[in-house]
Amino acid sequence: MTHPEKIQTVEAIERMIAQKGSQNALANSMKGVSSATLSQMRNHNWENIADDMWRKVGAQLGVSSDVWNFAETRNSTDLIAFFADSQKYSLVLAITGKAGAGKTESAKKYEAENKNVYRLSCNEYWDKRWFLRELLSKMGKEHAGMTMPEMMHKAVQLLKSTDTPLIILDEADKLADNVLLFFITLYNELEGHCGIVLMATYFLEKRIRRGVATEKKGYREIYSRVGLRFIELEETSYLDIEKVCSANGVVEPNAIRAIAKDCDGDVRRVRRLIFANKRAAV
Repeated sequence: MTHPEKIQTVEAIERMIAQKGSQNALANSMKGVSSATLSQMRNHNWENIADDMWRKVGAQLGVSSDVWNFAETRNSTDLIAFFADSQKYSLVLAITGKAGAGKTESAKKYEAENKNVYRLSCNEYWDKRWFLRELLSKMGKEHAGMTMPEMMHKAVQLLKSTDTPLIILDEADKLADNVLLFFITLYNELEGHCGIVLMATYFLEKRIRRGVATEKKGYREIYSRVGLRFIELEETSYLDIEKVCSANGVVEPNAIRAIAKDCDGDVRRVRRLIFANKRAAV
């Protein structure tokens, strides 16, 4: 790992410590990283820290060897505003958009820059216990040996005692029914104390509306909890793509047009094309 990348990693550690509240809390939220290792990194005692450990820490903090600058698109601006409202007023929101609309990057940015924000990247294999483990880990709290009711009680009590917390469930459409329905229990326990944002592709809206129409257990309750509304993000525009390109060093009009034509409105694809453009220019 290069020296600038190590500096970038240490800066990310400092930002996340400010967000988590302490070095120990950050270490507890990470996998395979001790508080002592973070301390050595912060104090620039780097001689005995292997590159593999630097990469492990960097990967969990979103540090990439390819420098990537965040660009303010229409969707990112809207998402940051939605996150802020949800956190400030303890709102429950459901936000949908096509894959590659910039949802995850915006959520990562908001989490990194604001205290008491916990973004969970949902997966198909999660059960309710795994969900609670991930939530407690994000909060920097231990959960080893605890029963599911104990984890639930601990998470709820911590969130109720935290100033304006926000939970962002990224890719919520991946959650199995039993975990998605668990959202109702979480909402009931935290109503008025915690903002919750469900963020997913349009499949989540179709799934919930279908569940409501067929009177599937719990789906009407979910629909009610999100205010009977799904907030739809905009399609990625040419201006959005131009902003992303410009922020990341691609300013030649023909190159931007080629990227816009090839990306199909997917910001992830834009990122790949920008790096390909830079490599070709070397």
